[in-house]
Amino acid sequence: MRFRSTRAIAVTVVVAGMFSIPAAAQAPTRPSRTADGKPNLNGIWQALNEANWDVEAHTAAPGPVTALGGAYAVPPGLGVIEGEAIPYQPAAAAKKKENFAKRLTMDPEVKCYLPGVPRAMYMPYPFQIIQSAKHIMMMFEYASAVRTIYMDSRQEAPADSWMGWSNGRWEGDSLVVDSTGFIDQTWFDRAGNFHSDALHVVERFTAITGDALRYDVTIEDPKVFTRPWKMSMVLYRRLEKNAELMEFKCVEFADDVLYGRLRKQPVKRP
Repeated sequence: MRFRSTRAIAVTVVVAGMFSIPAAAQAPTRPSRTADGKPNLNGIWQALNEANWDVEAHTAAPGPVTALGGAYAVPPGLGVIEGEAIPYQPAAAAKKKENFAKRLTMDPEVKCYLPGVPRAMYMPYPFQIIQSAKHIMMMFEYASAVRTIYMDSRQEAPADSWMGWSNGRWEGDSLVVDSTGFIDQTWFDRAGNFHSDALHVVERFTAITGDALRYDVTIEDPKVFTRPWKMSMVLYRRLEKNAELMEFKCVEFADDVLYGRLRKQPVKRP
């Protein structure tokens, strides 16, 4: 009688397990529908990429505080933009370099300012979509930011704001969101990529499966860029049974950055 070693058996089992995928895992879930027949986008979603560090392709790099070492280094990323580089006007390209050099104090994220659009969609925090026929709400864990997409009418922004003013419509099974009315105080990422108050954002959300959305964005800003440009990525549904947005009101963590210079210095006694 011949015997196989336990090591050989173990290797066989492991290898077989690597290539044996359950049938349920092979079949992606189909997007569900709401009562009015539209794709159901309700749920908690999150981007899994490095766009918040830099929407352009980039290599790994030290963070702005070298004393923190690898803990806060910049992870490498393939980029989410269409093409090799954002089409800045010459003066704007110089401003972007200045932003990067001063990012530790100038990045709106450091100050816990509202993230704006589209940055809110790919920060490393989850967000929740609540969908109805007239409005679609997006609530973000970061800084408790909120945006409302108006589906039943097209209105102009009553005033410029951090998150802009969003009007939505359905084109087939894609949700298209047209946003204007932004202030110029938000960035696209931690690398200093920026825009002006002329920013115009068109987003397209298309269900790939029941648990993944393709997110395509067109950016237009004639004050900063030579032409419109695009970015695209995938947003993933958080599938944990207990998935929920936690409270992350970071303003209290930014007090020293914002107001530290106003702190009273102790009086030196002779």
